[in-house]
Amino acid sequence: MNTVLITGTSSGYGQQTARHFHAQGWNVIATMRTPRPGLLPESDRFRVVALDVTRPESIAAAIEAAGPIDVLVNNAGVPSIGVFEGTSMDRVREVFETNTFGVMATTQAVLPQFRERGSGVVVNVTSSVVLGHMPLSAVYKASKMAVEGFTASLALELEPFGVRAKTVEPGACLTTNFAARATKGTAPDELVPEPYRAFAKKAMDDFTGQDLFTQESDVAETVWRAAHDTTGQLRFPAGPDAVRLAQAK
Repeated sequence: MNTVLITGTSSGYGQQTARHFHAQGWNVIATMRTPRPGLLPESDRFRVVALDVTRPESIAAAIEAAGPIDVLVNNAGVPSIGVFEGTSMDRVREVFETNTFGVMATTQAVLPQFRERGSGVVVNVTSSVVLGHMPLSAVYKASKMAVEGFTASLALELEPFGVRAKTVEPGACLTTNFAARATKGTAPDELVPEPYRAFAKKAMDDFTGQDLFTQESDVAETVWRAAHDTTGQLRFPAGPDAVRLAQAK
């Protein structure tokens, strides 16, 4: 029976992806920074493991606890919305530590077993911000674009060993807590300095007025498809708005 390790499964895309793989009969190692009971169904094919992707010792412990895995889904991430001028460099580093360096570190930890076995898949969840020009997302987009470039090169390095690397690019999902997490603990005038407020309001109005959005299930199904793809496709937009952006490129 195949086993998947998914980071960031306490909510949103990660939790839905864990449920989807489990429903298909897989063993699921569901990782989160602070495991809590009741987030996932009781099952002998679900294991919840603590994992903070910004801490090397946490990554090593989680990989050891998981044992052999067939697929790694790097889903854990932190959101960021705001004007770059009003974003502190501490916040920039925080976003990159999880969204970029955390993905790299967790990937590096599983590659030896994939390479030695001659099989395995790394699926890195990025964002549809990489597909278009979107304001108020400079830091977030930069962190996800870095993962896109990383994965494209990684896929070439791993191909001779029978190991695959993919990216999944979710669209905008209104049912996750992205916006609340992106603005938590930050005053509005820090996120959007006064000279930018008219621009930011229009940008947010345009965003909330769009006609297509993504569901968590769109992302879970796309991660599943990416994990099983053998055609050589590298990037997988997830959700109707993401697909539209990808087709427009």
